[in-house]
Formats: sequence, structure tokens, C-alpha cells
Amino acid sequence: MIHDKFTCSRCILTIKDSPSIVFNSKGICNYCLYYDSLIKSLGSEFERKQWIDTKIIEIKKYGQKKKYDCILGISGGIDSTYLSYWAKQNNLRPLVVHFDNGWNSELAAENIKNICEKLDFNLHTYVINWDEFKALQVAYLKAGVVDIEAITDHAIMATIFRYATKYKIKYILSGFNYATEAIMPKEWIFDKTDSRNIFHIFSSYENLLKLKSYPHLSFFKKLYNHWVHKIESVQVLNYINYNKFVAKELIIKELAWRDYGGKHHESIFTKFYQNYILPEKYKIDKRKAHLSSLINSGQITKEIAQKIITEPLFESENQKLLLKTYVLKKLELSEHEFDKILHNTIRNHNDFKTEKKLWEFYFLIIKIFKFWKA
Repeated sequence: MIHDKFTCSRCILTIKDSPSIVFNSKGICNYCLYYDSLIKSLGSEFERKQWIDTKIIEIKKYGQKKKYDCILGISGGIDSTYLSYWAKQNNLRPLVVHFDNGWNSELAAENIKNICEKLDFNLHTYVINWDEFKALQVAYLKAGVVDIEAITDHAIMATIFRYATKYKIKYILSGFNYATEAIMPKEWIFDKTDSRNIFHIFSSYENLLKLKSYPHLSFFKKLYNHWVHKIESVQVLNYINYNKFVAKELIIKELAWRDYGGKHHESIFTKFYQNYILPEKYKIDKRKAHLSSLINSGQITKEIAQKIITEPLFESENQKLLLKTYVLKKLELSEHEFDKILHNTIRNHNDFKTEKKLWEFYFLIIKIFKFWKA
């Protein structure tokens, strides 16, 4: 059988999507093979069930005399909503945390409120100073780096860790899962844990404001959380038979959850970023990665994914214009300023300071210590 050397024989990624993509003799790309390795590392279905059942017992035992035995972040999307439902079904007592960066859709706010009320969970919402976050987003836009969403993802993580240490909670229930988001070309994202990169990009394009309310985890804070607080992230959805479509039907039925029409579209900015900025500036359609994960997890076929990817990102040009107008007004950017940003030079995150050398030194010390101890 002759394989197309430019397109994966399993998923819908092509050589145009990632310069680092390579194919094996069967035409399967390195991202699909990486997915296979992740799934294999989890063990058999029996081993996964055994692991999560043991972890539930461990969490409950740890939290016996505490108000909360775990913590989870909620966005109002399918993954975090289903995770909340799962926690309730397994009689866990999570503190539910939401990071509000000013971009929640009205529907997301309604979904989050409804979920917590129906499940009888306490919700703690951290609202960031809007002027600071706006300046940070504009700085990222001006920098021309691809992973603008890293600043939200990092802050979500930092906020969860902040509440975990405040309430002495050891276990974080994470909604990240291989089934729907394992595959992502490395050129499309950056290390979301790297606060040094975030602050250097910000200071390179913003001189008037300081990030005083922005939750972040420095290199040393991450080590402190790991070695002293011993906080553990539990990727629950990787250890159960998680199917996005089954989960969606369930949360609609049980929690009266309402759909947003797209992955991560509970955030107005994320919708604009994925549907407008990425395709226009970086020629990236993130649906290709999301659909490729679903193909690998057996939730859709390649043929269905290929059909979906031909559908327009917006229902109409008017919808596209309305969303753009809203975002620019909120960011206080003129049409001219934004168009200039869209056409400025694309830069790599590594053009700015990173924590890479710190981590290399840290792992070298760990390696030397293990060798010495042996």
C-alpha cells in the first residue's frame, strides 16, 4: 500500500500543520504514535480501573477530617463539568474553583452556577484585575507569539494551587485527558507552566502596569508545591472510559448543561483566538488537533473528521464581524491597531526568557543525586 507522505494515514494532520511531523512506514504520524505511547503507559483497562479506585480511597482517607478532600477547577466546559459530576457520583467533596479572566460568556456563567447548585458544591471564583489582564493579553498579541492562551491556562493552574495550599488540600482533580486533547502540534503551543516567559513578554511590551493580581507559579514555587506541600494532580478522565459525546448527553440530562457550539467556546476570547486569530495570523485550525485526538480515541472516524474540518469556523460573516468588534472594543484596540498586530512578525516564545535552563539544571541535580545514592 502506498501512503501519502504528506498526510497521516490515521489522523487528519498533514505536513502543512507541523514542520516537525514525521511518518512511519505505515504512514502514521509521530503525534498518533505519541498518543499510543500515552495510552500504553496507563496500563490495561483493568489496571486503570484499579488505579482510580485505589486513588478514590486514598483521597477520601486523606480528607476524612477536612472540609474538602480534593479541589477541581471548573470552566463550564464538557470536561470539567463531567469531572464535577463524576466527583459527586464517587462521594468526593471537592472545593470547586473558577478563574474569571473577564471573558466568560453569559452561558458559561449560568452553566457554572447551575452545576455547583445541582451538585451542592462550594464555588470559589477568583476575579483578576481586568486592566492588568487586558494589558497582558495585548502584550502577547503585540509579541506575535502563538500561545496567547498560555496566560489564562497558567493563571488557572496557579489559582487552583493557591486554594489548595490555603485549605491544605493535597489532591487536584484534573480534567485534562488524552481522549480529546492529547494530540497537539508542538509549534501551536508553549509550556503553560513557564511564568518567566509570561513576565518577560509582558515587560517587553508594557511599561505602565505591574502584574499584581495575576496568579502565577514561579519555578521555585512549583518545586515547593511538589516537595513540601506534596500536591498531586489526578487526571481522572484518563483512567475511566471517557467519551466526550456520552459525557455531553449525560450532563445535559443530569445537570441541564447547555452547549457552546465548540471546544473551549465557554470563553469569548478563546473562541475568537481559535476561530479568528490562529487561522488568520498563524494559518492554524485547532480543530484538526482536537479531531485527531477523537479519531485516535475511537470517538469519531477519520471520514467524519474530514467532513467537519471543511465546515466554516463561523456560521456567517456577520457573526465573525460581531465577535471581532466585541473583542476589540473590550481590549480597547482600534481596527487599525489590531490589523497591524495580525500582520506583525511571528515570534517564537523562546525569543523571550524561559525556565528551560533552570529545569535542565534541576534534573541534572536529581540525576546526580540518584547516581550518588545508588
